[in-house]
Amino acid sequence: MSTSVLQSPSPRPFLKWAGGKNKLIQQYIPYFPKRFKTYYEPFLGGGAVFFYLNPYSATLTDINAELVNAYRCVRDNVEELIESLEVHQRNHCSEYYYQIRQSNCISNTEKAARLIYLNKTCFNGLYRENSKGEFNVPIGKYKSPTICNPTLLRSVCAALQSAKISVRPFEDILGYASSSDDFVYFDPPYHPLSPTSNFTAYSRNSFNQNDQMRLKEVFAELADRGVKVMLSNSDCEFIRNLYSDFNINLISASRLINSKASKRGRISEVLITSYQR
Repeated sequence: MSTSVLQSPSPRPFLKWAGGKNKLIQQYIPYFPKRFKTYYEPFLGGGAVFFYLNPYSATLTDINAELVNAYRCVRDNVEELIESLEVHQRNHCSEYYYQIRQSNCISNTEKAARLIYLNKTCFNGLYRENSKGEFNVPIGKYKSPTICNPTLLRSVCAALQSAKISVRPFEDILGYASSSDDFVYFDPPYHPLSPTSNFTAYSRNSFNQNDQMRLKEVFAELADRGVKVMLSNSDCEFIRNLYSDFNINLISASRLINSKASKRGRISEVLITSYQR
């Protein structure tokens, strides 16, 4: 008689995030470097690439302090976080949503639970802040959203155990990645394809054309060091010209965040690498 061994589920993003790469991973696989020792992701977001690669050593950063706190709490205090999310799951309704949206949490775990709860129940899973840094997205039209997924959170906790997680601007990567043993993946707010498609201000800190140019300089500096660098962005003339000295690959993606369903369709993006695989 044979016996089966239960395996831990593979980690995957525990947050919805604008521009998340979970559905694009299969297209990215041919472009990941074959060998590296340390993984760096300066625009963490949903972390889909990190969870797919599940590297032994990683440094994960973002300028969004609320996001970074959520990752740290999943890593360091997952059981208490699950307890808080179960409370949100039981109490969820429209009145409760707006009550929590306006609340001021005291502990880091409460703040993380609040972010995850709002993320799972707000409109389109969209993260947006006003000029004061306050989350201001209305409630979504979900009948029974899954707010607490203990199995997923515990698998994410395990994946994050060896990761360094901190609030940092993307330029700080220059103080860390230095050789061909390092792999850096940049997933910045995308350059808008048109004035009406601008969705770069996912927080009070916008990301404009000058920021894109600064990011390119960081990309080039890392490449000169021999670091393996990958970057995703919108497929437009500005980005193609900016990275014309590097390898530009096309990716087919879905436009998911749009107020009109008729405008949610397939669109090309670019995946830029500093190396040949």
